[in-house]
Amino acid sequence: MAGLSSASRFIAQLHDPEPAIQVHGLKKLVDFVDQFWPEIAENDTILLIENLYESDDFPHQNLAALLAAKVFYHLGKYHTAMEFALGAGELFDINENSEFVQALIVICIDHYKDIQISNNDNLESGKETVDIDPRLESVVERMFEKCLQDEEFKQGVGIALETRRMDKLEEVFAAAGDNIKEVLSYTYRVSMDLVANRVYRRSVLDTLVNTYQTQEVRDYVNMVRCLVFLDDSSAIVRILFDLVNSNQDDIYLGFQIAFELVDNATQQFVKQVREGLDTIESENNQKDLDTLKEILTGGPTINFYLEFLYSKNHTDMGVLNKIKSLFEPKYSVLHTGTIITNAFVHCGTTRDTFLQKNLEWLSRALNWSKFTTTAALGVIHKGHLKEAMNVLDPYLPKPGVTQSPYIEGGSLFGLGLIHANHGEKISSYLLQQLRNIDAIPNEQQDGIMDSEQRKEIVQHGAALGLGVAAMASHDDDTVKALLSLLLHQDSAVAGEAAGVAIGLVKLGCGENESIEAMMNFAHTCQHEKIIRGLSLGLALMMYNREEEADPLIDIMNADADPIIRYGAQFMIGLAYCGSANNKAISKLLHVAVSDVNDDVRRAAVICLGFVLFRQPEQVPRMVSLLAVSYNPHVRYGAAMALGIACAGSGLPEAIELLTPLLDDAVPFVKQGAFIAMAMVLIQVSEKEEPRAKEFRTKILDTIGGKKQKIMSKFGAILSHGILDAGGQNVTIALSSKAGHKNLSTIVGLTMFLQYWYWYPFTLFLSLSFTPTAIIAVNKNLQMPSYKMKSNAPKSLFSYPEKIKPPKEEVIEKVPTATLSTTKKAKARAAEKDNTMDVEEEEVPMDIEEETVPEVEVVVEEEEKEEEPFEYLDNPARVTRKQLDYISFDVDPRYVPVTEGINGVVILKDTLPEQEEEILDNTVPSREVVEDYSDEPEPPEPFLFLG
Repeated sequence: MAGLSSASRFIAQLHDPEPAIQVHGLKKLVDFVDQFWPEIAENDTILLIENLYESDDFPHQNLAALLAAKVFYHLGKYHTAMEFALGAGELFDINENSEFVQALIVICIDHYKDIQISNNDNLESGKETVDIDPRLESVVERMFEKCLQDEEFKQGVGIALETRRMDKLEEVFAAAGDNIKEVLSYTYRVSMDLVANRVYRRSVLDTLVNTYQTQEVRDYVNMVRCLVFLDDSSAIVRILFDLVNSNQDDIYLGFQIAFELVDNATQQFVKQVREGLDTIESENNQKDLDTLKEILTGGPTINFYLEFLYSKNHTDMGVLNKIKSLFEPKYSVLHTGTIITNAFVHCGTTRDTFLQKNLEWLSRALNWSKFTTTAALGVIHKGHLKEAMNVLDPYLPKPGVTQSPYIEGGSLFGLGLIHANHGEKISSYLLQQLRNIDAIPNEQQDGIMDSEQRKEIVQHGAALGLGVAAMASHDDDTVKALLSLLLHQDSAVAGEAAGVAIGLVKLGCGENESIEAMMNFAHTCQHEKIIRGLSLGLALMMYNREEEADPLIDIMNADADPIIRYGAQFMIGLAYCGSANNKAISKLLHVAVSDVNDDVRRAAVICLGFVLFRQPEQVPRMVSLLAVSYNPHVRYGAAMALGIACAGSGLPEAIELLTPLLDDAVPFVKQGAFIAMAMVLIQVSEKEEPRAKEFRTKILDTIGGKKQKIMSKFGAILSHGILDAGGQNVTIALSSKAGHKNLSTIVGLTMFLQYWYWYPFTLFLSLSFTPTAIIAVNKNLQMPSYKMKSNAPKSLFSYPEKIKPPKEEVIEKVPTATLSTTKKAKARAAEKDNTMDVEEEEVPMDIEEETVPEVEVVVEEEEKEEEPFEYLDNPARVTRKQLDYISFDVDPRYVPVTEGINGVVILKDTLPEQEEEILDNTVPSREVVEDYSDEPEPPEPFLFLG
């Protein structure tokens, strides 16, 4: 058939009354349809083909269907093509490796998936379901069979999850054989990242747990990760107890799982596991069971991180001093911003030397700046639980002692920040302080503040501190005390903190009774601050509830009060956090372009970052048009969405969108761009992203710029604190390496964003800082001397260079040149004075001899080629990206229980009979934490005669 230029002769055969000739024509047209489809698609021909397919008298209907499917595929009518492909039956060969077949398989699976999802939703709501075309189901079944035959198990898992076929998922697990561990791990990751429906995700994880339990060698780590999401603490108690009472390797594994639980689970959940273990006694191994319980208190984890942050602190004090010198202290906003930045860069390090050395400068903080300054001590000493009371004792409220209420309130907030998410022991103290505030004497301070004003300031700090310390504890007594403060006192300042604190304590509970009371009070209250606090509290209570939050979201979105609608946007962001749910994204985008209130629109755009943080590469594309909106609030929101979703990623697309916003004409947009850029570039080295160095330079230029607005400077100051947070040893990560959502980070970012209305909320960002460390410990929870290997050049993940102090120019005194005429005049004057008749001597004129400057010969040293790896000492700073390069094969004595994780890693000692070299704890107590290195030496002994 070489040189065939038309399909007309085969089309003509279709008009022949003889079926055999028609079949021949159809076969030839199927072979040449890719070349002659425009000719075949003419009205008469395509109608004839459709008639042949619909004719019961024609023996080869499936052949006509196949030809029609190919024609409609080329015409771009894919749904019609799918219908005819289904009619082709076995002739539609899914094994054929053609674009036509592959495209239609995807269309078939998508259509099948849509029907399945719709039917599941209808079953849940009690509506009628739709029958699925058996031919469509046959294609899907054949695809499953093909995946199993080709051992494409991951593809089979993907199709099963998309089409919600749990029976097929179990078939894939049964057929996986030796690949079962990899397949189960892949299923867990996909279900956590891509399965949007919460109820369906739970059923998938249930299936995973059941499958893990049937395996001969169980993967306890991933099984416990599933059980955490399923909120099944009793099952985890049984697993941990069995591991501790098993062999030595299982004991190590039990300890590792306990450390991961402390990092990933809520206070309430870990407490349930610990209390479950308290009811069990081990006859053979009580010592290891006690160690397991100690790990679950969270104390060892906190101490290890504190040790890491203190010993590896890499804060550049030169930059802090430079920032302090770039503005006058009279600008209270910049003064407060610098104090907050100092708290961020020293977060968790216990280093408060900057404050100690600048006490006079610090004393210029007034009123609420004083509150923030005192609370900032809690950020610096975050996690220093043993010394928390000693650190803040001079500032805490005491009976009979009257001091500034701003200091007292700030100290209570700071105490909560120290115990953030680990406040089981301190919550009772904070609750008692909240109740004792009514006992404040009824007097004025300095003649300007009465007892009610003092009371609400201290209550504000106590409520915030209590909310942070008891976060996600769901403690009823705490909630009752906060509700009493909210409902029985008409205080805007205290009421706002109480509303937020209730949401923090009841984080993710979705409890209807509290929600109804808070909604009713929000509608009757006249204080905007209280309404905003309640709206945020409601949003926090719906954290991670996904579809369960929809009814309340719809009610709040339709409310006439813009503050309640503002809270609704954060409810969407928190309820669907990390789910990439299309329905949630659609709601946020709709509000972002349609709401009449700028605050609501700004919040809607920001919350896109929360919903999409698991897919950060999508966010720049989604907000690219919003980033150039005419509305500055929308531009600010776009910047923050990028900062949240792309935090710590150094994503080039995000940096490209944020760069022009750094020079925006509106100061608060520039402020947001600086903060967002710092979030994106946190722990991104200059070698990874050269623009990181340029950004650091721009920060200082903006702070020192005389034409820059205060708001822009404030954003630049905060951005430095974020970039160098925790001594450059922490990052902002909304999910853990294991795939769990990082609750503290998400809550911290949500509350930090409220600094727009209230600067003290800025300190909440400290909750989002996660140490990037590998801390290797032995069975006795001690850190041995141990090395690990990073298989990447040192410069790729190194600290940035510290700022160099300016060199002092020493101006040498140049000898004065004396002219010969001057010398003659002096000589004549001398002669007259001495009245001596001396013949005038000729004084030669001084002529400077020409000197040849010395040329300094600089010999350029050849740059040594950088090693492609580096060795890291325990505990080691390991960034999130660097984890993929870490290996544990340097020291053969110790073997990690499991690899691919960060944080605290349990080491198995292969030579237990040999003595270990244990590292000392270097974190000082409060008595020695101050740095007196610059103090002058005491004078020599002398006798005073005055």
